[in-house]
Amino acid sequence: MNDSPGWATPGSSPSDGERPESPADQPSADGGAQQPSRPAGDPKWSAEQPPPGQWSSPGSSEDQPPAATPQPGTGWGAYPQQPGQGPYGGQQAPQGAQWGQPGAWGKPPAAKPGVIPLRPLGLGEILDGAVATLRTHWRSVLPISFTVAIFAVLAITLLQGFMVDRIAELDRPSSDSDEAVISAVSGTLVAGAGALVVTFVCTIVATAMLTMIYSRAVLGRPSSVGEAWRDCRPQLLRLAGLTALVALGGGLIIAIGFVPAVIAGVAGMSAGGVLALAIIGGLAGFAVWVWLYVRVSLSPSVLMLERSSVFRSLSRSDKLVRHSWWRILGISVLASVIAGAVEFVIGIPFTVVALVSEGVSGGFDPDAPAMSWTYLIILGIGQVIAMTITLPFKAGVSVLLYVDQRIRREALDLELARAAGVENYDGAPGTPGTPGTPGVPGPTPPPTGS
Repeated sequence: MNDSPGWATPGSSPSDGERPESPADQPSADGGAQQPSRPAGDPKWSAEQPPPGQWSSPGSSEDQPPAATPQPGTGWGAYPQQPGQGPYGGQQAPQGAQWGQPGAWGKPPAAKPGVIPLRPLGLGEILDGAVATLRTHWRSVLPISFTVAIFAVLAITLLQGFMVDRIAELDRPSSDSDEAVISAVSGTLVAGAGALVVTFVCTIVATAMLTMIYSRAVLGRPSSVGEAWRDCRPQLLRLAGLTALVALGGGLIIAIGFVPAVIAGVAGMSAGGVLALAIIGGLAGFAVWVWLYVRVSLSPSVLMLERSSVFRSLSRSDKLVRHSWWRILGISVLASVIAGAVEFVIGIPFTVVALVSEGVSGGFDPDAPAMSWTYLIILGIGQVIAMTITLPFKAGVSVLLYVDQRIRREALDLELARAAGVENYDGAPGTPGTPGTPGVPGPTPPPTGS
């Protein structure tokens, strides 16, 4: 007999809205109401009365079997009812549902060993799962994101400070303008390349480690920083190659969009025509890049969790995203907007303090440099705090989107339930190959009276 939620056992008690009739309200065998009990102290009643409940109508036999109990109606666990009415107080079963099958009174609650239920996820559940992991496993998540934010923001801050110093050298009257410009440009390019490399490496490491932590959080298992590093280390080089390939491919696609404008400019087209072609080509290239980027957006999670190669990850991501492109785009954009809003709110007080300190240190002189090291450091502190919070949130949304797509297409919830040690799990209704899906039979109830 199946004891899973949503199934009723034979002979179950009535609902809470019904209560058994009292003995005084029950009819007697001859159809009349049962005699009330003798009031205490009433002289009109004889002290010797027959035992209650033993009166019988003339012609009745004590050996007559009791009245048959109404048998359940169509469907296991249901009772006969009038057309258009449900079995209890007029409640109606969902259209298309059969009594005794999952969904008669609503879907059975899905197993939830970790931060998400093991079934196809909604928007709120994906966002909540990302936040819940950050809140529950903060001892593992925050040290990773904080360390990465420190290195990335430090590299960007040093680059900005270097640029400020080079610009200040250009304003000195004693410097040679040509040599100063060449030195400033070359130095800025070198510093920018160094900052880009540091940021790239930090992003790769954070993405890999946070992916492992979120994959364990889905199963309800804690993960330490050391465990996350050991799990992700074999795939780091492949993840770096995948990220570089996607970035270079996107830049190449956008650059191709400007090729017609360049050709038109070389051919002698007017400036207005060249500008129009540049705008149209740039927008077209950006649209193509967005379309392709969404198609491969799940490839980092595929590469890390399935231990696949770079091109295999791109192909798998394209397969998982197919027919869900708009949904994944919407959720990804919303997650980016939420993260951007959080960064903006956190950065407001630090920007105000930086501006005030800049004005105080410069004596509110309009000829003072636009940015000083104090200004950049204060802004950098705000950026570190914001990045520490938003980086794991965005990584978590990406991982949970991957898990959701695999549950919808490949019934991953069955494997997750086995890995989490969930007993008697038959699968979430609506997923391929699981009970409750059209064309897939559900559990067979035991016969009535068994």
